[in-house]
Amino acid sequence: MGQTMIEKIIAHNIGVESVKPGDIVTTEVDRVMLDDIMIPFIVDKFHEMGFTKVWDPDKIVLIYDHLVPASQQDDTRHYRVGDAFVKEYGLTHVHRSDGICHQLMTEAGYVKPGDVVFGTDSHTTTYGCVGAFSTGIGYTEMAAILGTGNLWVKVPETIRVEIQGTLPEGVMSKDIILRLIGDLGADGATYRALEFVGSTIDTMTVASRMTMANMAIEAGAKCAMFTPDEKTAEYCGIRLDEFQKSLKGDRDASYLRTMTYQAEDFEPVMACPSQVDKIRKVSELEGVPIDQVFIGSCTNGRLEDLQAAAKVLEGKKVAPFVKLIVTPASRRVYEEALACGALQILGKAGAIITHPGCGLCCGRTGGILCDGERVVATNNRNFLGRMGTSKVEIYLASPATAAACAVAGKITV
Repeated sequence: MGQTMIEKIIAHNIGVESVKPGDIVTTEVDRVMLDDIMIPFIVDKFHEMGFTKVWDPDKIVLIYDHLVPASQQDDTRHYRVGDAFVKEYGLTHVHRSDGICHQLMTEAGYVKPGDVVFGTDSHTTTYGCVGAFSTGIGYTEMAAILGTGNLWVKVPETIRVEIQGTLPEGVMSKDIILRLIGDLGADGATYRALEFVGSTIDTMTVASRMTMANMAIEAGAKCAMFTPDEKTAEYCGIRLDEFQKSLKGDRDASYLRTMTYQAEDFEPVMACPSQVDKIRKVSELEGVPIDQVFIGSCTNGRLEDLQAAAKVLEGKKVAPFVKLIVTPASRRVYEEALACGALQILGKAGAIITHPGCGLCCGRTGGILCDGERVVATNNRNFLGRMGTSKVEIYLASPATAAACAVAGKITV
């Protein structure tokens, strides 16, 4: 019997020939990511467990992103607790203002194909874009890893998603993953791996794959898996070894189900308030007035996202009474977008361009909305109260669609 990608990674990690769904195993962790939101709780639990040292300082990455810069007094407590932990235990990988955790973990080379990685944020599934097994955990589990370097997991079943063909003009990977979430439902892939294959996936950039891996959790997925290829190797700055080259689902592997799509059938869609799986075609929402547009987040704040928005906005202006906020995912993305002229185009169009970080996606650092306002956003969640009050309507869309809405002052394609 063949194996799926996730089964191959887990088997390799624990040193056995094969594993099967439902097996409970103890993994050797390759890397962990701690974020600023959770660091005080991690530290408290770490000390409560009685640990006096971390298992490997070099494998721990602490990233300040949700609360940068501080917008509430208590935010500074998170900085102080995190910095004290860094000093006491000799952590060497700390990012205080470089961007969003999920962007930095792959961009800075912390995650490689075949790695087993855990993070204290649900969108840690993002690193599947380079062929790693990565998933989000709570602060208790993270404290245990910091002291031991191990964590038990249950081998998940796998849903195979095959997409063939060429996407139509104006359709992005965000439209694909939103459509898939709508088809699966918000809990349709709970504790399952999503394994993406097909010619459409093969031609995608790593950044586009990252968008899809990032949102896999919105269908409940334990992880998202993309076969590493030469694009992956170039992005990670490595040469793929034999194990990494083998990371693809076998023809005779056992899948829970296979979902098949033709790329030409996709079109721009949105997730409507206030559920990520409430998907409608943008054409069906044409004309709905909006108050704000947000382009950024760990889902769609990368260079190709800002370039897609700039292509739509070049020579145009943001509609009167509409605010457009653009937040690059990292300092590197910011600099690249500046160098290629994308930020200048967005700025001339009337965009408010902010420092790299999570920003408005988590309702912080400026741009929150009030009762009755409506926003089109490129982030990953549209839950009540996420970007302001509980009476704010959040529509999730691709950067290209969001930019078009900013110009029109209403939902449009």
